[in-house]
Amino acid sequence: MLEVAVASKDFSGAGGPRRVIADLRFALKAGETGALVGPSGCGKTSLLRMIAGLDTAYEGRIALPAHGRLAMVFQEPRLLPWRSVKDNLRICAPQASEARLDALLGELGLADHAAHFPGELSLGLARRVALARALAIEPDLLLLDEPFVSLDAVLARELRAGIARLLDGAHVTSLIVTHDLGDAVALADKIFLLCPSPARVVATLEVETPRSRMTPEAAQTLERRAQDAMAAARGG
Repeated sequence: MLEVAVASKDFSGAGGPRRVIADLRFALKAGETGALVGPSGCGKTSLLRMIAGLDTAYEGRIALPAHGRLAMVFQEPRLLPWRSVKDNLRICAPQASEARLDALLGELGLADHAAHFPGELSLGLARRVALARALAIEPDLLLLDEPFVSLDAVLARELRAGIARLLDGAHVTSLIVTHDLGDAVALADKIFLLCPSPARVVATLEVETPRSRMTPEAAQTLERRAQDAMAAARGG
């Protein structure tokens, strides 16, 4: 399982150290999908970088799933511009078979773009390639940082549906950072609500309805619960 217990994380600035995370704790069981939801600038991306091992300047403990194969999808696709779509996957997952890569591209609607280069893709398609690249290594832990940011509503909805299908099929422990409760409700088994800086978990919501059976009414009910929990935390 993934266990996070960060006592403190500080940033240095002109005015001295600033604490951005304090006593933040949560856990995910193997195969669960969690969503970290909080306002912009509250430390969500910083926390994801700490879990990924890209930032070690903090006090606390982070325990990753067994075997430790980790993949991260950044806000920007970060594809190699001089390599084709399929080669971007092949470089990161040299052990993957051609059939496996073709299946991933097909599942994400990228089969017709396998030979294209990143500069020929829209942002929505490039985001799909980044997701396919992360899944190609068959990770034990998948981290996604605001996967729908800067996409229009239609593209975001299509990509969200694709991610939901892949999460159901891959059974990988996943953690998604978002500021959008709708995204969290549609994708997560657990929603961790964060307060503004210094960030900590002020409420955890269990999503009992499976992604494949989530109705608009059930989603709206969960979003209202989350909003009420955030309002109660602010009031406290």
